[in-house]
Amino acid sequence: MLGYHVPDPDEAMLISGGRVKDNAPFRVITGHGAWVMPFFRKVSYLSLAMFEAEIQERCVTKQAIQLDVRAVIAFKVANDTVSVVNAAQRFLSEQEREMSVLTGRIFSGHLRSIVGSMTVEEIIRERQKLADEVLVASKVEMGNIGLWVDSFQIQSIDDGGLGYITALAAPHNAAVQRDAQIAQAEASQRAAEAEQESLRRQAEYQRQTSILQAEYQHDIDKANAEAAQAGPLAEAIALQEVLSAQAERARKEAELREQQLQAEVVKPAEAEAERVRILAQAEADRTRIQADAAASNNRIALDQLLIEQLPEIVKQASQGLANANLTVLNGPDGVGELVNGMVGQGLTVFNSLQKALTPDNGTSTSNGKHAGDRNEEPKKRISSDNHSGTPIE
Repeated sequence: MLGYHVPDPDEAMLISGGRVKDNAPFRVITGHGAWVMPFFRKVSYLSLAMFEAEIQERCVTKQAIQLDVRAVIAFKVANDTVSVVNAAQRFLSEQEREMSVLTGRIFSGHLRSIVGSMTVEEIIRERQKLADEVLVASKVEMGNIGLWVDSFQIQSIDDGGLGYITALAAPHNAAVQRDAQIAQAEASQRAAEAEQESLRRQAEYQRQTSILQAEYQHDIDKANAEAAQAGPLAEAIALQEVLSAQAERARKEAELREQQLQAEVVKPAEAEAERVRILAQAEADRTRIQADAAASNNRIALDQLLIEQLPEIVKQASQGLANANLTVLNGPDGVGELVNGMVGQGLTVFNSLQKALTPDNGTSTSNGKHAGDRNEEPKKRISSDNHSGTPIE
């Protein structure tokens, strides 16, 4: 717009031709625009950007040794109004060239002065101290002309081929080389040790591998041998077990057969023999009793005699059965049945004797006399206290 001016962000707008406060030669505006009356006011611009100046100065140290020092200065116009006014009055026509030249001269002078108060060793070892002292010494003069120094850096220091700096560096270089050689030797030694350790580990690994392979082969051979022997051995063991099982089976069959023979043949034969013996004994007793009864011709006495002899008959039968070693198969019921059989057998014997001793009509006794003539025979008295059945005269 006509009459309205706005400076760039890195510029200061200078308006001259009118009244200015604080007796300033012109009005300074930064960061905003302003109305400017045409023909009566003039507008100029001063850069506030960063500038750079390089210096290369030959300086003489405290030891009278010449050194070529190369440095770089970074500077700009300060932001305050006084600094802008001072810089504009000095550099507005040719700002960049004039500010760089003047700044370089200011720093060169202070650099020569400070280097002259220091030795080469101090300059080499304390380069930052040198830069700081030059910067501090230059700030006052730079502030008077409205400039602000951002940094001052020394780029290089050279003795111009005299060899002084090289001589100063020689011990350090020798130490560095020595340390480097030592480090290289140690590295070589560690490499050799590492290689030897690697070889040792490889040898150990091969040895362990050989041992493991030998053990593995031994286990394989042992397993193969055991497998080769396992077949016949297992077959022999199995055959032995079969023969043992067959022998045990034959033994059990023999025992079973013996039990069967005992139960089916021996025991029945013994029982039959005992039965025959008992019947024979009973028959003998019957004959004896019949003879005694015929002799006494007393029926009542005969019955009494038979009754008295009945327990003895049963006792003899029980003793015979006891010696027969019979096997009872049905427990208490079998024992009861056996006892009942013995009593029944005794009764059977009793009945047989009673029938056998009963005289038939017209039958004579064993002594050739009739029953009616029994009164003529001498009577025998049978005592009821005699359980043996023997007559008492």
